[in-house]
Amino acid sequence: MSGNNFTVSPAPHIRSGLSTRAIMYLVILALLPSGVAGIYIYGFSSLRVILISMISCVVFEAAFLKLRNRDPKIALDGSALLTGLLLAYNLPPEMPFWLPVVGGAVSIILAKQIFGGLGHNIFNPALVGRVFLQISWPVYMTTWKNPRWAVDAVSTATPLAKEGAPLFNYMDLFLGNHGGCIGEVCILALAVGAVFLLVMKIISWHIPFTFIGTVMLLTWIFGGDSMFSGDFTFHLLSGGLVLGAFFMATDYVTRPLTKKGKIIFGIGCGIMTVVIRLRGSYPEGVSYAILFMNAVVPLIDRYTKTRKYGLQK
Repeated sequence: MSGNNFTVSPAPHIRSGLSTRAIMYLVILALLPSGVAGIYIYGFSSLRVILISMISCVVFEAAFLKLRNRDPKIALDGSALLTGLLLAYNLPPEMPFWLPVVGGAVSIILAKQIFGGLGHNIFNPALVGRVFLQISWPVYMTTWKNPRWAVDAVSTATPLAKEGAPLFNYMDLFLGNHGGCIGEVCILALAVGAVFLLVMKIISWHIPFTFIGTVMLLTWIFGGDSMFSGDFTFHLLSGGLVLGAFFMATDYVTRPLTKKGKIIFGIGCGIMTVVIRLRGSYPEGVSYAILFMNAVVPLIDRYTKTRKYGLQK
């Protein structure tokens, strides 16, 4: 206020002490243990994929911002780096160098910048890139590398594959001693990052816990040879459930705004994941489930919006 004049600005009027840039780099920090684990498990081929993916996303973001006559330095706000890191974490460690480049282009240009940039995209950019690569080059995206200390260099079986499931015990799954995507295999490392985000209040419990809880409940009921005999622990530790629930479904832009909406979103993601895992042609359904629920977010927000302050029916 200056004299008798009030300075009025658009909502929101209550702001967080953390900037968008700070939040992005804190999430990247939380993801580092999983990346280190992926490099340790599969070797430096994982580091190559991670670096190519992150650099590609930043370059494409800067180039497209330049075409839109905007400051290319915005590409260093951390969002493009985070997209590249998450995309790499959803890729196998052995693939041609051009595949992460194509994935980065799709993630940044088609899934983010075309919609108007950060804050305007409907779908999670990294998952759009991952699904595009999965559909376009399924052989590359389903050729898995065993841990570097294994006898065979490459294996086509992952824990979620029907032929691969009996080969792994819970400890192998928890520590990442099996084939899979770079950033999803080591549940221990992902749990460390998830706890960090929860303690820092970067994310809340609503989406990840309802997402994971729904998957565990439904796989226990319907995932076995008879009702209530499914191995829900196996489904918790396999695939990209933990990575997706804590680091992608909680994306600020593509998640619901209200607590009730987040719970609905998490339950919907869990149901879709279980349907695809148990009845679909793909062994994994986390990416598709999150993208499907991203499309439903405007509807969820509409019917779970809070009552306006002072409004009475």
